[in-house]
Amino acid sequence: MSNELSSRRRFLLDSYLGLGGLALIDMLSAAEPMAARGQHLRRKAKSCIFLFMEGGVGQMDLFEHKPMLTRFAGQKIPPPQGTVGEIATFAAAPNRVIPPVAPFRQHGQSGRWMSNLLPHLSGQVDKLAFIHGIKVDNNNHGPAVYHTLTGNQFPGSASVGAWITYGLGSENRDLPGFVVLGDRRGATIGGAGVWGNGFLPAAFQGTLFRNGDTPIIDLRPREPAETQRQELDLLQWMNQRHIGERTQTSELEARVASYELAFRMQTKAPDLADFSRESEATRKLYGLGDPVAEPFGRQLLMARRMVERGVRFVKVLHGAGGDRWDDHGDVAGRMPKHCHEVDQPIAGLLADLSARGMLDETLVVWCSEMGRTPFDNNLVTDKPGRDHNQYSLAVWMAGGDVKPGATFGETDDFSIRAAGEEIPMRDVHATILDLMGLDQHRLAFLHAGRYKKLTDIGGRVIREIVG
Repeated sequence: MSNELSSRRRFLLDSYLGLGGLALIDMLSAAEPMAARGQHLRRKAKSCIFLFMEGGVGQMDLFEHKPMLTRFAGQKIPPPQGTVGEIATFAAAPNRVIPPVAPFRQHGQSGRWMSNLLPHLSGQVDKLAFIHGIKVDNNNHGPAVYHTLTGNQFPGSASVGAWITYGLGSENRDLPGFVVLGDRRGATIGGAGVWGNGFLPAAFQGTLFRNGDTPIIDLRPREPAETQRQELDLLQWMNQRHIGERTQTSELEARVASYELAFRMQTKAPDLADFSRESEATRKLYGLGDPVAEPFGRQLLMARRMVERGVRFVKVLHGAGGDRWDDHGDVAGRMPKHCHEVDQPIAGLLADLSARGMLDETLVVWCSEMGRTPFDNNLVTDKPGRDHNQYSLAVWMAGGDVKPGATFGETDDFSIRAAGEEIPMRDVHATILDLMGLDQHRLAFLHAGRYKKLTDIGGRVIREIVG
């Protein structure tokens, strides 16, 4: 009886201390929101570089070898099975099948079919794992961009990068934990909301860096550091008094932290943007010197330098304005230009990370907001293009615990939809979190009386691409 009583007391004591430990973690997280935190799961990846190709990439032109598109070129597509909504309407209307823009060849030990439009990335194909036939919740750009980048087709949810930095913090106190490298040609669809914190504390929103030698405005100090320090100390004192008299001060606390971070960045960020110390071989690897590839190459070289310094999550955007991957017309003319812009830089990033021993600790994700249709409904133009297709998104990943050369899912013979069971986007998000060492069910935030998660009702981790 005494042993049983002792066991009960020990259980209650352990439970009490465990709850106290959780409370302490929450307190520390509030005080130091970007402090590095341990993984839920033992995984290799410490940082993530997320490559987002905006506009909806034609999967059958790059990654899915579909001989039926060549066989039926110029003809109406045979009635597809199981399609609904806009895709069913498009397929039933007068249309013509568009063959792939360029031939496909098999590459690497995996024998992976890749378009000739990606000669450099094809050389890295054995590092990649593909997921085919992913379904997003909307067939329009704005909601689809939100869905792929925040898990919800409506604005207001936290982005993938915000969730990961919320879960893991950052290993660099002098740079933001979550950085966004924007396309120099314009803003992304959805604006800052696609890298926002949503309902998470404001400290976890992404920080946008511009493309060029001055990634942040006013990066270089205008007055002596001692004077700036005194001004910031006064501002900090005033803000802390204000915070102490109020509740719900997440945004102000984030602003205070941003002032301190900006002060520290003035000594660190200029060096980050200085590529002069990179070897000529490295610069060439990323396509610097090629006027078409160099802008995106500079973004990816910056991304590598960031994760090298402990930045947790870097989102790299490609495609803006009329240069998005939104090829409703002239896909044969536009797709080669898109690919020229990104092919060598992405291959260079993978090769560089691997050569430096960093690929094991860096998860690289390639994604767009949707796929495209194999046909065109505009029968008048002599430069046809492809329409939106929410049922055929292709995603690839590399690095960390990704299984090199793996494939999960496939689309039908015309690349319209999954050949088997549909893969919801939440499964992709669950897999990304798992590869970063985060349990999707433990990574939750209480908001408006409900625990919110990136995967909402929960996703399936795609073990088939996890090593």
